[in-house]
Amino acid sequence: MPNSLFYLNISAQEYLRVYQGSARQVVVRGTDGTTLSFPAQHLRRFVSHDGVQGRFMLNYDAEHKFVSLQKLG
Repeated sequence: MPNSLFYLNISAQEYLRVYQGSARQVVVRGTDGTTLSFPAQHLRRFVSHDGVQGRFMLNYDAEHKFVSLQKLG
């Protein structure tokens, strides 16, 4: 399964836009330079009082459709 690594540092204030409905997609640059886009709802389980921070792995299928998102230690 193809995957891409990336880092996120989204403040709680900025992530609030997802709950308000004004942000639906997350667009990030992978560590290999590729541009990645996925629905912001997939970050909900990683939100803390500080927002969303850390290193993540996005898994996708051969058609580049979202499969899963993991936070890496």
